[in-house]
Amino acid sequence: MKKSLIALACASAFAGSANAQSLTTYGIVDMGFVGESGGTAGSIDKITSGAQSGTRLGFKGTEDLGNNMKALFVLETGIAADTGGFSASTASNIAFARQAFLGLQSDAGTLTLGRQYTPFFLTLNGVADPFASGLAGNAQNLIPHSGIRMNNAVKYASPIFSGISAEVAYGFGESTAGADRASRNVGGSIGYSDGTLNVRLAHHRANNSTTGTTDDTSTMLAANYKFEVAKVFAAYSDNDVQISGRGKSRDFLIGVSVPFGNHTFIASYINKDGRSATNWDARQIGLGYTYALSKRTNLYAAWASIDNKNGAPYTVGNNSEPGTGDRAVNLGVRHTF
Repeated sequence: MKKSLIALACASAFAGSANAQSLTTYGIVDMGFVGESGGTAGSIDKITSGAQSGTRLGFKGTEDLGNNMKALFVLETGIAADTGGFSASTASNIAFARQAFLGLQSDAGTLTLGRQYTPFFLTLNGVADPFASGLAGNAQNLIPHSGIRMNNAVKYASPIFSGISAEVAYGFGESTAGADRASRNVGGSIGYSDGTLNVRLAHHRANNSTTGTTDDTSTMLAANYKFEVAKVFAAYSDNDVQISGRGKSRDFLIGVSVPFGNHTFIASYINKDGRSATNWDARQIGLGYTYALSKRTNLYAAWASIDNKNGAPYTVGNNSEPGTGDRAVNLGVRHTF
């Protein structure tokens, strides 16, 4: 009798422990055809992994610590499904280059430490861009940013109060002793969402020198509104980013996403006003279409064209590649698991 009671107690304790912890394996496999033209290398046709969404494999989990507190973690790596290797972001022997962080969540908010997305990129991807940073029409082709992810980062995300939420993040540079500014990242965002209207203001500053004297900055105000038949998008971004000599610019985006049954039609227009000595202006038109074969699998097609002015070098890329010319088409399939 005693042995039975002990066995029952052990089984109950084990079951309680198992229920308190969760582990999920997830990912995306995205494969398609990409045709690029208008570049110095002429027309290029290829099979690409990750035109709509970067192909990835991830692990995430939570543990209930009691008193409305949870521990959480994410480990996510990029994969080049066209070759079976790692994606370009993991080529430098970074095992989990997409995300790698650990944190705590409670009624007071969420605090996480590790390699994480910047609040600015989450605003661009989730609020401003109807293409969600994917396919040929993605906003990153023309709208620069001073960071997609930040290493050595401490991030705090507030709870949602009456639709209002905020994030702040700080990434330690850790490049040279005594140079606190060198290679550091600082960012934040504040937004409002009621399920129909979504508005967010975000800023990011990245120091890209080992001496701590050169900063890239990006500030964006973005919004989208869900009507009965369509969702409309608008964004304004003020940037001073030295990547590829882009320098200062003011960028404006308008876009729309129209769902119809299993179909979704996407369109956007971006105007870039170069404010540096080079005066690199450009305009992009992007058109896209997805068809949901199921909840996890969709087909996609997209086309985009950039009209460069004053020798501007902007190219039409996709979620995983910067592109080689000023026009591109994508055709493919994406599966999530």
